[in-house]
Amino acid sequence: MNRTFKPRLAGFALAIVIVALMIGWAAHASWRQFDQLSRQLTEMQIESFKTADQFRANVQELDYVLLRYTILRDEADRDRFLKEWKKMDTWIDIQRPTLTTDKEGKILDQINAAYDDYFAAATNLLQQVVDRTSNDRPLAAFRKIEDASSSLLGLGYQLVNAHHESLTRFLADSQRSLAILRELIFGALFLLLVLVASLAVVVYREMIMPLRMKLVESHAIIQRQEKLASLGVLAAGVAHEIRNPLTAIKARLFTQQKSLEHGSSAYEDTVVIGKEINRLERIVKDVLQFARPPEPHLVPVRADFPLREVAELMAPQLAKNAIHLKLGAMTEAMIQADSQQLKQVLINLIQNAAESIGRSGAILLRAHTGMERLNGQTRAAVILEVDDTGKGISSEVQKRLFDPFFSTKAGGTGLGLAIAARIVQKHGGVLRFRTQLNQGTAFGIVLPKLEPK
Repeated sequence: MNRTFKPRLAGFALAIVIVALMIGWAAHASWRQFDQLSRQLTEMQIESFKTADQFRANVQELDYVLLRYTILRDEADRDRFLKEWKKMDTWIDIQRPTLTTDKEGKILDQINAAYDDYFAAATNLLQQVVDRTSNDRPLAAFRKIEDASSSLLGLGYQLVNAHHESLTRFLADSQRSLAILRELIFGALFLLLVLVASLAVVVYREMIMPLRMKLVESHAIIQRQEKLASLGVLAAGVAHEIRNPLTAIKARLFTQQKSLEHGSSAYEDTVVIGKEINRLERIVKDVLQFARPPEPHLVPVRADFPLREVAELMAPQLAKNAIHLKLGAMTEAMIQADSQQLKQVLINLIQNAAESIGRSGAILLRAHTGMERLNGQTRAAVILEVDDTGKGISSEVQKRLFDPFFSTKAGGTGLGLAIAARIVQKHGGVLRFRTQLNQGTAFGIVLPKLEPK
C-alpha cells in the first residue's frame, strides 16, 4: 500500500466533512432566511397598512375633535384635542427608528414638519375660539387646518408607497441571496459527489486492487510452490539415482587412466570424460541442494562482515577481467544469518554480475537499513546489495528469473538464483532486484534487522 494513502484518505475524509458542513450550513441559512423573509413580509405588509390606517384615523380624529370644540366650545374637547395631539406627536417620533430606507425617513421628516404646521393652525383656531372672535374667522382658520390635514394624509400615503418600495427591494435582495445559497448548495453537492467518487477510486486503486493483485500473486506463488515441491521430490530421487552410477563410473575411469599413457588420445578422452563427470556431479549437487536445502544455523552477524569477506575473496579473480569489485556505504546493523550460506548467495550474485559485465566494469557491494515489508508486515530491515554495470535483464527473462532449471547461459543448470532465493527465504528475508537494459542490475538481499534487547 502506498505510504501516502492514509494521509490522502484523511484529506478526502476531511474534505467530505467540510463540504457536508457547508451543505448543512447553506441549507440552514436558506431555511432561516426563508423563514425570516416570510415573517418580515407579513410584518412589513401589516405595518404598512397599519401605519396608513392609524395615521389617517388619528388625523381625522383630531379634525373631528377640533371642529366639535369650534362649534360647541366644550373645554373637554379642547383637552381631548391636546391629549390626542400629544399622542400623535409621540407616535411619529416612535416610527422613526422602524424605517429602513432614507426615502421613508425623509417622508417622515416632511410629516413631522407638516404636523407642526397643522398644530400651529390648530393653536391659532383654539385661540380664536377662546377670544370669541367673529363666527366666520374660526371657520376660515378651520379651512387652513383642513388643508394641513390633507397634506398630512397625502404624506401618509407617500409613506405607505415608500414602504412598498422598500418591500420590493427587500424581496429582490432576498431572492438574490437565496439564489446564491441555492447555487452554493448545488455546487457543494457536486463537489461532494466528485470527492466521494475520487475517494472510491483511491480506495479501489490503493486497497482493493492491490489486494486483488496480491491474491492473484499469492495464488500463483502457491501453485509455483506446489510445482516446486513436486519437482524437488522428483529431482531429489533422480539425483540420488544418478549419483551412485556416477561414483562407479568415476572410479572405473580413474582405474583406466592409470593404465593409459599420458598424452595419448585415449588418455585425453578420459580427461574429457572426467570433466563431464565432474559437471554432472555439480549438477546433481545443485539439484539436491535445491530439493533439500539445509536449514541455516542462524547467529547474530554484523551486516557488513559477509560483504567484506566475499569482496576480499573474489576481487583478485574479477580483476583479471578488468572488473573492479568495490565496497560502498556500509551499516553496522546486526542480522540473524548463517554466514556460510549468506556468502554462498553473495558469491552467486557476484558471479552472475561478472558474467553480465563480461569485461571492464564495476560491481558495488553495499549495506543499508530501511523499512521493508517482510512476511506480510512492515518492519526494520537490512538490505545487502550487489550492484553491477552489466547489460541488464530483459523483461522476458525477468518473468522466469527465479524459475529452477531456467538459464540463459550455455551449460548452466538454472538453479543458482533459485537456490539463492530459497536460502534467503529460510533466513526470513526476500531476494529482489531492479534492472535496466544496458545500465546494469542491482540484486538486494532483504533481511530482518536484529534489534538490540
